[in-house]
Amino acid sequence: MKRYLGLLVFTIVCSLAAGCVVEPPKQANRNGNAALPTASASVSPTPSDEKAANAQPVTLPVLDAFLTDKSFVDLLKSRLHLSDEQIARLKEAAQSETAKLSDANAGTAPGESASARTAAKEKIKELIGEEKAQQLETLIAEHWTGDSESVANKSTSKSSSNDTRSLNNVPSDSRVVVNSPAYRMDVFEKGRLIKTYKIGIGYPQFPLPTGLRKARTIIFNPTWTPPDEPWVAKMKNVSVGKKVEAGSKLNPLGPVKIPIGGPSLIHGGKPLAKIGTFASHGCVGLTTPQVHDFAKLLAQLGGADLTDTDIAAFERTKTETKELKLAHPVPVELRYETIVVEDGKLHIYRDVYDEGTNTEENLRAVLEANGVRFDELSEDVRAQILEALAQMSGSSIAQATPSAKVTPNDRRASASPSASPGKSTTKKPLPRVTKNQKEVVIEIAGLSGKGYPAPVDLDTGAKQGKR
Repeated sequence: MKRYLGLLVFTIVCSLAAGCVVEPPKQANRNGNAALPTASASVSPTPSDEKAANAQPVTLPVLDAFLTDKSFVDLLKSRLHLSDEQIARLKEAAQSETAKLSDANAGTAPGESASARTAAKEKIKELIGEEKAQQLETLIAEHWTGDSESVANKSTSKSSSNDTRSLNNVPSDSRVVVNSPAYRMDVFEKGRLIKTYKIGIGYPQFPLPTGLRKARTIIFNPTWTPPDEPWVAKMKNVSVGKKVEAGSKLNPLGPVKIPIGGPSLIHGGKPLAKIGTFASHGCVGLTTPQVHDFAKLLAQLGGADLTDTDIAAFERTKTETKELKLAHPVPVELRYETIVVEDGKLHIYRDVYDEGTNTEENLRAVLEANGVRFDELSEDVRAQILEALAQMSGSSIAQATPSAKVTPNDRRASASPSASPGKSTTKKPLPRVTKNQKEVVIEIAGLSGKGYPAPVDLDTGAKQGKR
């Protein structure tokens, strides 16, 4: 059954503390400070223009989510000195845009994320003026960070964008690593990758956040309270302000939710068809079996006891919400890396949120961080890689369909470094990338044995298995 996208965002944002909303945009090598006691957040490098890197993207549906929170509205009045009339106009514009969104069309248009950001910026400026619009972006950015760890993270964000120490960083501690463009979540234990999950990520209008967060609590059988939004009135058997019980089929949070700072969550309840696609609003989406499996691993990392018997007991009492507090918090690192050296191969992922990361500059930085110089590759290989970058720059990837399924390795090419740029060493030409393709994989001999690890015990939501 098709639902308005608003259901997915506001189902979780009845209060901001429990929702799926975005946080500030990605920054190149945001946390490359090697002096930190634990591995830091790492993203594909972006231009070094600090002002541009720190710009806070806002979409009207995201603004709509924030405006459901009374404390945020109070701040608009006290800090920005917006009038009730101005706030009402913002709400009207935001709700109108949210009502247009449909699950069926999510992610089907090229440049959807960029268009949503631009449209929001222009509309907000029209309604409250340029100065107030900038202040509003700043206020939302403060709420997006939401977690003390994010604040601590900012202390490392001044590192140079040319510092490649943290590119495709492999953690040395125990933590969860999520890379949105790869639709991938990894669990590391003491620096060893022990489990990989295929995930659903935030829609273009509601990108998955970036940054270093902490998971402190696992909540079983969460409830949901529908917000006061026009789209709620269109839903059957759901009323504004009337709590939807845990375990209900109308509850989009599934059997488990894990807050990871601010309004962001890792949660279950996603159908298998949503895994590996746009599936949420600023959250990590998993199927019910996946989230149960992940909860056990997270509890293990956090020093808490959680067994299959415990989970079965929670399942038998679906209307009772239970919280399991971790003995110690587990870092959750949210990345946006579209160029990754993984297990000796170059992976180029589609720029799903229109961040402009698939550039030659970024490619060179990633290759050099792994001991390969772009200029030393053959002319044909360089052209092949640049073509892949261009083809994977757009975000026009629809929900995966049976006739256009894309596996991580379905487009490969082989190449070797060469000191003679004019001589091709290509073994297999790169096929034309399809519009639904999420990734191009290119083998380069000089990368052998290097990079981020390949998936381990990959859980795709259907069956567990290795890629």
